[in-house]
Amino acid sequence: MQAIPPDAVLINANENPLGPCKLACEATRDTHAHDVKAMIAASPNAGVFYICNPNNPTGTTTPKDDIAWALKNKPNGSILLIDEAYIHFADVPSSMDMVKAGEDVIVLRTFSKLYGMAGLRCGFAAGRPDLLAKLQTYGMNAMPITAAAAANASLQHTAMIPERKKINTDIREQTFAWLDKQGYSYTKSQSNCFMLDTQHDAKQVIAAMQAKKVYIGRAWPTHVHITVGTAQDMQAFQTAFAEVMQTTPQSAGPNAELDLIHALRQPLSHSG
Repeated sequence: MQAIPPDAVLINANENPLGPCKLACEATRDTHAHDVKAMIAASPNAGVFYICNPNNPTGTTTPKDDIAWALKNKPNGSILLIDEAYIHFADVPSSMDMVKAGEDVIVLRTFSKLYGMAGLRCGFAAGRPDLLAKLQTYGMNAMPITAAAAANASLQHTAMIPERKKINTDIREQTFAWLDKQGYSYTKSQSNCFMLDTQHDAKQVIAAMQAKKVYIGRAWPTHVHITVGTAQDMQAFQTAFAEVMQTTPQSAGPNAELDLIHALRQPLSHSG
């Protein structure tokens, strides 16, 4: 593995992509939200429909009405697995009310994102007891006492969510304003990550950025995944990205957006 210089800027968090579930990768072209109608239509016998809201890697959100439609129109006996790892960054309603109502829904939450406790591996699943019991088949990890203590302490800090949400939003929107000025398109994220169309071969761009000690990723045809870092991180990203764009051959065709949607629908493996 290549060593990362100690003064490098890391704006590519070690996130899990959508995974090998084809159904979870259906996305609309205009908003990059989950195309729930396409998901339900794709497999009438599916046992689980996975919705990441806000989504990773696009950072975009799926309307609550669409989730309610999926719940109403899914196959009998299947469940909606709604991943709300990034919910604290966005202005969208949670689906926890569906759990409270006893619906066929499991909601996932974690302290790894806005709370910044990824190394402690603290999170939970919320759902009806009979649905959660089915998870026991696959094993359960014991919660580290350090994770439980840190999570409890974090919950006492009631101002943490709005404070960190505002910091992330301000830096993200400043980055978007800069990208708009430069003429680049990106997914309209409400989270701490987004997809950027570089209009160049994504792998070449990632390598060129690494040469400038700015680490981004993952690569789709011409799109790269960007994690929103500190204001200083994003300034370093802007400087390096502007320089790279002047030296990397342009390769994007007229169908770059369609290429991204197609790529997001393919089975993915964990690539950091």
